[in-house]
This record gives sequence, structure tokens and C-alpha cells, in this order.
Amino acid sequence: MLIAAEPQDPHPATAAADGDGTPGQEARAAARVAEVDRRLGDPTDEAGELSYARLIAADEAGELATAGERALDELGLGADFVPTAEGGRLERLDTLVRVMRQVFRRDVALGLGYGVTSFMAGVNVWTSGDAAQRARLARILTGGGKVSVAYHELAHGNDFVRNEFEARPAPDGGFLLNGAKQVINNADRADAWVLFSRTSPAPGSRSHSVLFVEREGLDPDTWRVLPRYDAVGVRGCHLSGLRFDDTPVPSSALVGASGTGVETALRAFQITRAALPAMAVGTADTALRTVVGFALGRRLYRKSVLDIPHARATLSGAFTDLLTCDSLSLAATRAVHLLPEQTSVLAAATKYLVPKLLTDALHELSIVLGARFYVRDGEHGIFQKHIRDLPVLSLGHAGSAACQATIIPQLSRLARRSWFSDEPAPAALFRPRAGLPDLPFDRLTLASGRDGLSATLVAAVDTPPGATPEEQAVQELARQLVDELRQVQEASRALAPQDRTALAGPAAFALADRYAVLLAAAAAIGVRQQAAQDGGDAFLADPAWLAAALHRLARRLGRRPAALPASVDARVHEEVLRRFHARTSYDLYDTPLTG
Repeated sequence: MLIAAEPQDPHPATAAADGDGTPGQEARAAARVAEVDRRLGDPTDEAGELSYARLIAADEAGELATAGERALDELGLGADFVPTAEGGRLERLDTLVRVMRQVFRRDVALGLGYGVTSFMAGVNVWTSGDAAQRARLARILTGGGKVSVAYHELAHGNDFVRNEFEARPAPDGGFLLNGAKQVINNADRADAWVLFSRTSPAPGSRSHSVLFVEREGLDPDTWRVLPRYDAVGVRGCHLSGLRFDDTPVPSSALVGASGTGVETALRAFQITRAALPAMAVGTADTALRTVVGFALGRRLYRKSVLDIPHARATLSGAFTDLLTCDSLSLAATRAVHLLPEQTSVLAAATKYLVPKLLTDALHELSIVLGARFYVRDGEHGIFQKHIRDLPVLSLGHAGSAACQATIIPQLSRLARRSWFSDEPAPAALFRPRAGLPDLPFDRLTLASGRDGLSATLVAAVDTPPGATPEEQAVQELARQLVDELRQVQEASRALAPQDRTALAGPAAFALADRYAVLLAAAAAIGVRQQAAQDGGDAFLADPAWLAAALHRLARRLGRRPAALPASVDARVHEEVLRRFHARTSYDLYDTPLTG
């Protein structure tokens, strides 16, 4: 890595304060991000306790970095997963994402293994738990403890309503736990578990409930931790399982009403599906930064690798994809606050598409690295670790197919009621640093039939294009994408009844894929529009990056758009180098980084 002077924030935190004179939301967010980054230190400094070299060594040993967990303990990271109303630091979902990117850019396993699992478990309780349950969970997390979430049963995968793990009624009014759960992160060291359990033998979704079970007080003779799994990615994570045999738990363990487990889980997914992929943008940031450093330093035929047109285009393309992913992630995380009734589809599309785009970008970057892609240590070893760890985010209880299965049943309703008739999403959805209301856990809905984000794409073609070639390219690409949305609308209206369910055929899954790509395009358009109006970020206000983003998305949809003006690649490439030398992030925030 090149060493530069101490970076200055190109977007200093606003001086605006809350009504009581304390720093405003953005000031608090920026300060917390900087605090976490400073404490974790420069990962390119091999002498540092959290250098890439040491993180790789811990991964090779199948362990989480002890120094990393110690640092996060000292930072009190558990409080970042607890809403402010419960005494924690969780004020905004997009702020949590920015904080966790500092961890994920160093080590996906540390991000998942230390805390994100606790967040994924916790949102079930924040969404449906009573005051006593929320208080108990808050004490655990703010005290440095961990909580695991147990949805999985390997025999049934994502088909939750067929799960066999039981919580049978006990004579004292409580429950008796019976059965096993597999592939649980931190099962062996969690202070409590959120267990998705069958509470009735009847078929259907009303036969399951969520239980919040604390380890303390359980009869040790009736339960055990199952052996740890070996993993290809996130090797340091403690992945194991739990086995219960008539383990008694009190009635106070039940989260929400009996039989509402599926509803609770689906509401919780709307939050985690929006946030988790957004955190992973930090992982791709490091991968891009690593390859840019390689391309600048490696010489072939008396030129740097960066002078090779294909290598240059690959780096610019990866940067463009990161901006696209962050635009969609921004819309999803802020929609939880601003459009909670519309979050179901948007969060699922984000969880489906963002990991795919990031993984594809890393594989393209690996070609630039050449043989060094296979090296597991040294200067470029972190790339090999990240490319193994990142795909894990597409797996699990909210994997790609499960996300598409959330979208598919809503396509025909959106086609009839929303597309080309809804009002565009509010401007605040696309402003990274704008204030937000509190998280409205009680307003999340399973489906709404509304979609303001796609309306932002439709409205874009009605805006007269500017005079520059870049602006005209954006307008033409937007027109093609709106035409694509019309085709998706027609196909969605024509879906047979059996293709409007999670058991739909391949054509319906392909429609969900196309729709997710169009939502990403709409989000990028919204971000650029607001940046141009606000004037706070000259690069995001520039139509060049948006033209590049829409061009790549159009090609992903099978379109053959006209070649972009040469100025587009030049502007994007210039920004790739500027951020590398300035040591600022490759996302929408352009955040100063240590290393």
C-alpha cells in the first residue's frame, strides 16, 4: 500500500445538533465510524495486532482473531445492536452498516462471529418481544454477551414450516424443548438463543413460534452443544448446533403470541436482509483496494498493470458495482425507517442481488491479480480470504432462493397495483447523511403491493436530459430500463397461479432476478439525483458514474446498450485512483480509512 498523509474527511460531519444541543445524527455516526476504525488500526501495518497478516493466520488456524474480539469488546460493539430506546446505540440502520463495514473490510468472520449474529437474533425480540424480554436482551448485549439465532434444520433448509424442533406445552405453563438445530453461529458461547420452534403439530405457518431462551438456569443434563462444523469460508466462526431433550423453559420465553413465529421471522428478515449485504460492501472495498495497489506496483512490458486496458476497465467496473450495491443497500436500510410498509420486497431484492454483484466483482478482480490470487498469505493474501468468505452471505436462512421466494408472490400484485402508477420514493431515501426517524419495528408488514423505488426509475425518463454526452447516455439507458420494467410487468401479470408462489418455475425466478436489477438501477438514479441537488459530493453528482452503473446493469439484463462516451471511463478511473491515494472508502460515503 502507498502511504499518504493522514486523510481528511471529504465530507465533514454536519455541525447540526439535536434539540438538546447534543451532536446530530450524522455527527454521531461519523464519530462512531472513526472511533471503530482507529481502534482496529491500520490493517496493512504488519506489526499491528489486527493486520491482514494476523487475521489470515487466525483464519488458517480456524479461529477468530483474539485481538479483534478484544478490541470490539473495548468498543462496546454489542450496544450498537441495541435500540436507543432500550439503552443501546442503534439509532439508524444505515449507521450500523457504516460501523460494521470497518469490521467487514478487515474480516468477514470477525464481523459475523463477534456480533452480527447477535444482531440477527436480536431483531426478532426488538420486533415482537415484550418489555421484559427486550430489557433482558439489552442487558446481555450491552454487557458484552452474545446471542445466537437458530432457524436451521438441515433436513428442511429454508422450508421453515416443516421444521421439527419442538417446544411442547409443559404442565407448569412453560415449554419442553425437543430436537436439534444445526449450523448455528456461536451456539457454544452464546448467553441466549432465539429458537424458531414448532408449538403445534398441525400443518401450516401458524404452528411455529419464536422463543428467547437464556442459557443460565437451563438443566445441564437435558441439552448439549453439537460438534463444530468445518467451513470453507469464515473458518473462524463457531458454527455448531444444539440438541435439547425435554429441556424445560418458562412461559416467559415465548416471543409474541403463540403461532406467530413465521410472521416474526419474516419481519426480522426485512431488517437483516437490508443490513447484512450492505456491511459486506466493506469486504469488496478491501478487495478492490488490494488489486489497485497490485496494478499500480506490478509492471509488465515496461508498463504498470494499470496501463493495460482490460485491467483498468476491470477496476473501474468493480468500483462502479460497489457504488451500485451501496445505492441499493442505502435505499433498503433507509426504507426500513421511511417506507416500512414497502420493505419486504426491497430488502429481499437487496439480500439477493448485492452479494451476487459483489462476488462477481471479486472474481473479475481475481483475473487482474493473476497467479497471486491463489496466494493465501503475504501482501495479497487478504484477497484470497475475502473471496472465500464473501459467498457465505448468500447462504443460510435468508439465502438467494429464499429471497427470490419472497419476491415472486408479490410480482403480480405489484404489476397490477404499483408499477407505472405509484409516486416516486421520497428524496430522503437517497441521501446518505440525512436524518431519519426511529426504527418503526411495529410498522413492518409482510407485503404491501407498493413500490416507490421503481417509480423513481420511471420518473427519470420524464426529466429532460442535460446537454452533456454523459447525461444523454444516462437518459437513453434509463429509457431502456423502463422498457425492461414494462416487459417484467407484462410477464408478471401473465404468471400462472402456481408460479405466484415459492414453488414457482424457473421463469418466475428469472423475473425476480430482473426486477432486483431494475431496483438497483432506480436506487442509483435516486442517489445521483439527490447528490446533484444537494451539491455536497461532486463525484456522486457527476452523471459519469451513473452512466457506467446503468450500462453495466443493462448488460446484466441481456441488453446491448451503445458504447459510453470515453469521458465516463476516464472520470470513474480518476476517482478509483483518487480514493486509493487519499485512503478513502469506495462506497457512497468516501470515508477516510486507516490503511
